[in-house]
Amino acid sequence: MKSKTQSLTWLVLAVATCLVFAVSMSAQVQSTTSTTTGQVTKEVQVQRAEVVYVEGNDLVLKMEDGTIRHFPNVPESARATVNGKEIGIHDVKVGMKLEKTITTTTIPSVVTTVQSVTGKVWQIHPPNTVILTMDNGQNQQFNIPKDQKFNVDGQMVDAWGLKKGMKVSATKIVETPITSVSQVAKLTGTNPPPPPPPDVPILIVVLHKPAPTEVAQAAAPAELPKTGSFLPLFGMLGMLSLGSGFVLRMFRSK
Repeated sequence: MKSKTQSLTWLVLAVATCLVFAVSMSAQVQSTTSTTTGQVTKEVQVQRAEVVYVEGNDLVLKMEDGTIRHFPNVPESARATVNGKEIGIHDVKVGMKLEKTITTTTIPSVVTTVQSVTGKVWQIHPPNTVILTMDNGQNQQFNIPKDQKFNVDGQMVDAWGLKKGMKVSATKIVETPITSVSQVAKLTGTNPPPPPPPDVPILIVVLHKPAPTEVAQAAAPAELPKTGSFLPLFGMLGMLSLGSGFVLRMFRSK
């Protein structure tokens, strides 16, 4: 008979314990959450490049530092603003200058969660757990965080200072840092310079200036023809001499 009574007592305690855990799952704890935003920072990065090859969606760029970057599959949705006009990959031409501006915005914030509970101590198992009877008469089990303090009639005590029947209130504050990072990329560019004009032959007229020796030769008298001779001149002189001698004899005879 005694063993049956003990078994019944353990059964009642087990059922009661189960009921406590079941009630703790449905009980409510007051909780508030707030977010505090820190200083916003922005970082701007500029990448410059020149198009050295493009075929279909295959693109090769020469970066500002001289390195070559290959983009084998540029998406159709990729867009760039060149000279104020939006273009796609199939409008890109060799020689275009591209400039990508990446703006990174970082927003630090802290999410503060405050949980508060008020109740009467029903059972205490220091330093890990406590069962409180809430204002609605239900019991709820709580895990006691390390260094948790309870307010008992204006006095702050730890789990070892709790006694059954004490009316306590406890507050749990959790601060969770969160960093939000966002990026915005803008691609702009300029068209390549126009090609140079085609080679056109130019007619050049060169005026020949005669050399000084040519001028001197032009001023000199022309040579006599090879058939010319001084004999007729000697004959004329001889006739003049004979004529003058004949005239002198006439004057002497008189």
